[in-house]
Amino acid sequence: MTVTTQAAVLYDDECGFCKWSLDKILAWDRRRALRPVAIQCEEGARLLAGMPESERLDSWHLALASGELHSGGAAAAPLVEMLAGGRPLAFLLRRFPRLTDRAYRLVAEHREWFARLVRADAGCRLRR
Repeated sequence: MTVTTQAAVLYDDECGFCKWSLDKILAWDRRRALRPVAIQCEEGARLLAGMPESERLDSWHLALASGELHSGGAAAAPLVEMLAGGRPLAFLLRRFPRLTDRAYRLVAEHREWFARLVRADAGCRLRR
């Protein structure tokens, strides 16, 4: 097994908007600090083993090399901090965690609308 210092961004592989969003994040990741992992794959299941299967597709997740796992809005600040020039935004996201989580939830719960807006096929399975 290969040891990596990259963080894993876990996403819904059946969601066009999720893949579109991930593509934008990976484009910003000039340092190659992140690697995409589908929630539905074997590695995704292993990284999310401590989480009930029924909750895995409720949000995206960030699995750090240290073993820490962040989900939903709570994953935004640590993820953005890993991106080039992302520290100021990460500071704001940490400063306003409830607002960050609300914004994440708003987008996640309306993925279909955002998918149409960016012309991505949503195909999401978010629990309502």
